[in-house]
Amino acid sequence: MEQNQRCGAGGCKHIKGVKCDVENCYYNDCATHCTATEIAVGPHSADCSGETLCATFKPKAE
Repeated sequence: MEQNQRCGAGGCKHIKGVKCDVENCYYNDCATHCTATEIAVGPHSADCSGETLCATFKPKAE
């Protein structure tokens, strides 16, 4: 499995406490950590967690 460009020899810099199970996201470090510098979650009108989404998602290049 390919690692994204934010992972290097020194390890991955990830957002502490943010878990990501989306294997095809560019910011997933292959160990369920998010390596984006920040995340955006929405929409603002959500009433429960099932109505939310990560607007930071970016698909991995194939």
